[in-house]
Amino acid sequence: MDDELYDEDEAGAAPIDMLAAFFAAHGWTHEHVGEDEIVATTQGSWANYELRAIWRDEDQVLQLLAFPDVRVVEAKRAPVWEVIGLINEQLWLGHFEMWSSSGMILFRHGILLGPDATLTLAQAQTVVETAIDECERFYPVFQFVLWGGKTPAEALSASLIDTRGEA
Repeated sequence: MDDELYDEDEAGAAPIDMLAAFFAAHGWTHEHVGEDEIVATTQGSWANYELRAIWRDEDQVLQLLAFPDVRVVEAKRAPVWEVIGLINEQLWLGHFEMWSSSGMILFRHGILLGPDATLTLAQAQTVVETAIDECERFYPVFQFVLWGGKTPAEALSASLIDTRGEA
């Protein structure tokens, strides 16, 4: 990989290569799972996040998954499904979901890259930062529902309070 490819936001590269360079530049542990998949980990304020990017050449789509290390037991799945619906109403990019087989919560976003099939540094930064930011923003909501005894509406309301100033 030629580092000069990544000096300009407008210079594009193969999506998985660009993400590898982005992860390396941030010092995040990452590994190629295959030619079309990469996994990285980073520490957030609330949890460690696994980021998994999958390139689908036939569709020219890059899919980024962010796992905030939240698993939902069967007894709590109904309120979590409800809160996911409320959360997703707040999002412009991507969405949260819960895998029915494991109860894992994840954030998913897909980018249609088109015929040139390249990802710019600006696009890589946007998709990764959006995933992490949304996981950070809504992590407390899931915790309030799972452990705090709050209803989905109460959890969302309590988590979306904007603070002003600095402590």
